[in-house]
Amino acid sequence: MLKENTIKIYEKSFIDNWELPCLSDYNDKTTLTYGDFARNIARMHLLFEHCGIKQGDKIALIGKNTPSWVTVFIATITYGAVIVPILQDFNPNDAQHIINHSESKLLFASKSIWDTIDFDQLHNIKAALSLDDRKLLAEKPGEEVGKCLYGLSRAFNRKYKSGFYRNDIRYPDIPGDTLMEINYTSGTTGFSKGVMITGNNICGNLVYGLNSGLCHKGSRHLSFLPLAHAYGCAFDMLCPLAAGSHVTLLGRIPSPKILVQAMAEVKPNLVICVPLVLEKIYSKMIVPMISKTMLRWALAVPFLDNKIYAQIRKKLIEAFGGEFEEVIVGGAAFNAEVEDFLYKIKFPFTVGYGMTECAPLVSHTPWSEFVPHSAGRILPGIMECKILSDDPENVPGEICVRGENVMQGYFHNEEATANVLDPDGWLHTGDMGTLAADGTVSIRGRLKTMLLSSNGQNIYPEEIEAKLNNMLYVNESLVVDRSGKLVALVYPDYEAMDSLGVTPEQLPEQMENVKAELNKLVAPYERIAKIEIVPQEFEKTPKKSIKRYLYR
Repeated sequence: MLKENTIKIYEKSFIDNWELPCLSDYNDKTTLTYGDFARNIARMHLLFEHCGIKQGDKIALIGKNTPSWVTVFIATITYGAVIVPILQDFNPNDAQHIINHSESKLLFASKSIWDTIDFDQLHNIKAALSLDDRKLLAEKPGEEVGKCLYGLSRAFNRKYKSGFYRNDIRYPDIPGDTLMEINYTSGTTGFSKGVMITGNNICGNLVYGLNSGLCHKGSRHLSFLPLAHAYGCAFDMLCPLAAGSHVTLLGRIPSPKILVQAMAEVKPNLVICVPLVLEKIYSKMIVPMISKTMLRWALAVPFLDNKIYAQIRKKLIEAFGGEFEEVIVGGAAFNAEVEDFLYKIKFPFTVGYGMTECAPLVSHTPWSEFVPHSAGRILPGIMECKILSDDPENVPGEICVRGENVMQGYFHNEEATANVLDPDGWLHTGDMGTLAADGTVSIRGRLKTMLLSSNGQNIYPEEIEAKLNNMLYVNESLVVDRSGKLVALVYPDYEAMDSLGVTPEQLPEQMENVKAELNKLVAPYERIAKIEIVPQEFEKTPKKSIKRYLYR
């Protein structure tokens, strides 16, 4: 059991780091110190109190990453209420369903999203407030939230007559097993699962992040992943703020050009990213470079190849600001070809494993100890793992985890909870993998997506797709079973086609070449019988995962 407490960690951090920079908005170049941030939190606490919000009440939050968004999140949990962060990519019907299902009492939303929401359909909400300017958007009859908001400055000055200082920071004593956050894994009305995350679940992630040195006092972070997602939330916000780090919020879509520019300015000490970021850099920047005839020849010459790889590594490090200790890749499966290349050139990256149900971290290894194609070691002293296999080190089985980070269950969904949490506290992840003796976990694919060949071999379509996605003219792909044969659905890379003068009429012939090349790289039972071209991008969830069930 953890001796640390999430709320007390933040109380201490804000006191100890009072004068240090805390949050910056990359777009308007404003910065809050930890003292400013704590003062804003105190104002929010006063608003909650005057609006009749009690400990355990739910507060919904939807909008882009801004200092205001972060303030509402931290103010809610340090007050003792329960935060319900909602991805702004959820469609309005799904967002409304989550707000109602979570029984939220207050809603904080950006105005652009508010315009799409039907306030009359929000059953438990007392009032909605703007994240953009903190003004009242709407309130239910009989409520006085607008009145409280109007008089907030006067009430704050009355309470803190001499001003608000670090010795005024006193947060409530709330047990670690108390519900602190409900994070929805899906917005789809029929499949909504609100992951109940406790103070201990968050604390397990914080303790690991702080003890491992991932976040430390004065370190710089560039936050560009959605903070409503557990991965970005934990390591681009929660852990840095617990350590006294300086977080810069990008607050816009992280296109490669914008990201490189922001990295150069912020010079982050830790980079948290999803595989897609590195995969795009590899396909758009590195592959064209090493495919040139002269460079291919040079890479075949001993000793000369190391010098070339060193130059590529230097360019990549500079692209990420040049001062980071490591890049942590997580949130989705990493393309094996890209991973092998980055490992070969000694780029300082590592791959972690987690899920929303673990708030999110399950495993991580520092880049200097990283084992290629693994997802790091199970967090020592915080999590434990077992594989449902007769030979866990060699034969994949379902990954089950247990420990401090595992959720309470799904909110108002006992059946779904019972399906993944067994009586002994083991969370059945639905991922297939192996576990080495030292605790290193390697993931093969999802249990639900695993296919069975005619001769009884297990096929993990993600592994085939990873190879296929690296091939010319392939933008993204999906491997499905059609009457016992493997068929690859491919959305073409039209940009590559245009640059090489390939017409749509010529594409089927090129795909035959792609199929032949792919089938040389996979096992006989993994060979593709056919490639079908799909004219549009695959439909995805707000978290950018392909909705596989639509294409089976």
